[in-house]
Amino acid sequence: MATFDPKSRYVLYAGTEVTTDRRGRQVVALTPAEVPDQVELGQHRKKNHQRLDHLANYYLKDATGFWRIAEANNALLPDALAEADQVAIPARSR
Repeated sequence: MATFDPKSRYVLYAGTEVTTDRRGRQVVALTPAEVPDQVELGQHRKKNHQRLDHLANYYLKDATGFWRIAEANNALLPDALAEADQVAIPARSR
């Protein structure tokens, strides 16, 4: 089983299920992370070469929280926001 950072969306918002694979073995599978609704802090106009982990570190005080910015912008993958001029920034939680 993979090890996740304690602040990972998979630790916070996912679960596990035991299932049987095609060979008949019992395996543990991770469920999709169900991220709760986020409150928007505001919009950020990106500068050249700004990455989501930089913005997450600045606004959320957690560089590994880049996925929260992707979620706030309905982006399945963080790279989908690479060319965006502006991105929605969620409010810091906890």
